[in-house]
Amino acid sequence: MPNGSTTGSLMVNVYDGTRQPMRAGTKVLLRVLDGNQKQLVSDYYTDPHILVEPLPIYDNFGDNYAVWISADGYVAAGFYPIKMVAGTVQSVDVMLLPSNGNFNFRDGLWATLKQTHPEFAAILAQGPANDAVAEVRYTQLMEMQPGSLASFLNLATAMSGIKLNDGTPLDYLKGVIWDNTFAPDRFFGWADPKLIDQIIALTPKEFAPELDPGFFHGTATRSWKQIRFGEANVQLTFHENDPREQIGGINCLKIEPDMDYYKDPLAHFLLEVAVNAITHSLTDPKQVYVLRWMAGRQAGVPDFNPPYVIV
Repeated sequence: MPNGSTTGSLMVNVYDGTRQPMRAGTKVLLRVLDGNQKQLVSDYYTDPHILVEPLPIYDNFGDNYAVWISADGYVAAGFYPIKMVAGTVQSVDVMLLPSNGNFNFRDGLWATLKQTHPEFAAILAQGPANDAVAEVRYTQLMEMQPGSLASFLNLATAMSGIKLNDGTPLDYLKGVIWDNTFAPDRFFGWADPKLIDQIIALTPKEFAPELDPGFFHGTATRSWKQIRFGEANVQLTFHENDPREQIGGINCLKIEPDMDYYKDPLAHFLLEVAVNAITHSLTDPKQVYVLRWMAGRQAGVPDFNPPYVIV
């Protein structure tokens, strides 16, 4: 315990894969650790809104708290750091997905998507596709590669939330490359070259350049990663020497959006790229969904709400 009696409080809110509070009565195990890695709380709760108090304040790195939540039938999740402040109630929202959760695109069917997210549908119907062709391909993607569709919706939603000096990255995305380019961790598309200048204008405030993009991204020439969040930042990679596509009178260049788990480059390589290479796995769109949603809630930005849920 630090000197004196200075304490703070922590409100932990537990959500499920529908982005709604966990059903009351669900038994969850909450662990709370301070920045010294000392476990201060380890107990079960059945309310999705858990107030933990009092918690000691150290006025140093010990105030960077962490929470970890688990429940039977769910994938455990946590968040760090939560900066505790004396005399205040800090809040953190944590999402638990069902262990065998599935993508539910009830809000992402093509007809619905055109109404709720017309910009997504327009991008999918540009380039070599038209509305009818895009609908068929979109439906096939939903049925045969749901993880890849979820990844696209994750990225499109995240890109629409990044504020540039003029618009968002999604405004510069003019079409997708349909043939064998959708994957659970990325897709390829066509972008207005002006997007590069927009990104450069916000570097290093909002973006950080990748020094050797070709090492991870084949023919890539330049790449930038968003640095706003601790996890699940968007990376925009450009293949400027690849053939281009004329869309709406714009000579579009090839773009490769993806989203990594970790902000720190070393953590990204050791815990994501290297693990994926060894296990022959790809970044999981379900994990990206959880991380981006929690990071956004903690940062106080508009909710990350792609047109699907996990149930």
